[in-house]
This record gives sequence, structure tokens and C-alpha cells, in this order.
Amino acid sequence: MPNERTRKVVVTGVLGAIAIFLGLTRLGFIPWFTGASLTIMHVPVIIGAVLEGPVVGLGIGFIFGAFSMLQAAIAPTGPADVWFTNPLISVIPRLFIGPVAWLVWRALERWPGIALLLGGIAGSLTNTILVLGAIGLLGLLPWPAMLPIVALNGIPEAIAAALLTLAVVSAYRQLPRRAQGARL
Repeated sequence: MPNERTRKVVVTGVLGAIAIFLGLTRLGFIPWFTGASLTIMHVPVIIGAVLEGPVVGLGIGFIFGAFSMLQAAIAPTGPADVWFTNPLISVIPRLFIGPVAWLVWRALERWPGIALLLGGIAGSLTNTILVLGAIGLLGLLPWPAMLPIVALNGIPEAIAAALLTLAVVSAYRQLPRRAQGARL
């Protein structure tokens, strides 16, 4: 049991550090034709939850959210960054990414490839929907503006998260090729 706990703490720290690295270096933001960037900073949260469980996902989600809040306060890159200084937008939604991804993974793990793809999509859309929902509930952006953001940014982010989750977790667990591709 102590080895398992230690491994979970280490995985939380390492993947949390990767999320921070992606943010600091801006490698976690893929330029997109909409003018906004697609973020993949939530992918370490999804991967951690799938590999080590919902508590690890929650911990990495907290690290991601806290970093997002601090970065918005210290080094904003745009006018909307001021919104992310509010933990209701930057931290709380990110706590749910890992547990949701883990639930989807667990429900479908008999089909690993599909489970990883759908876990990645579910975790990513959890981030998109809860962050935009908080922005909408706080009246910072009108609700009709949310649908284009989900369509033009949220869906491509979910696809990227699904593919990255499949690639990284499959490589880590060395899933057989048949489980990855043939039954997708």
C-alpha cells in the first residue's frame, strides 16, 4: 500500500508539472484558425486519472487550475484572462476533468481503445462545458456566444485530447495493437 500511495503522489506531481510546463512554455496552446488557441493543458489530468484513478486526476486538475489562475493574474495574455483570476472559473471546473475521464474509462475499459478515446473526449468536454458554464453563470459572456466556442474550439480540443490520451496511455501500458486499432 505505501508504494501505491507513493506512486500516486509522484504521478500527480509529474503530470501536474507537465501541465505547468505546457502553460509556461505555451506548448499547451495550439494556434487555431479562430484566433483563439486550442489548449491541451488538460490532457495530463485525463492521463493521470486513467492511469492512477480519480483522486490523482483531481489533484492534477487542482494543479492545472491553480496554475491557470496564477498565470492569469501574473502574466495575462489577453483581456479575458482577468476572468480566470476567479477560482470559480479557473480552479473548480478543472477538479472534475479527471474524475469524469476516469468514470468513462472504467465503464468502457473492456474495450481499451474506445475507452481511452471516449475518456479523453469526456474529460476535455468537461473542462470546456464547466469553464464556459461558469463564465456564462457569472454573466461575463452571453450564452449565445458559447455555442460557437464549443463548436470551433471545444470539439477540436476534445479530439486532440482523445488522440493524445490514446497514444500516451497505450504506449505506457503497451496495449496490443489489436486493442488500439482493430476494435475502434
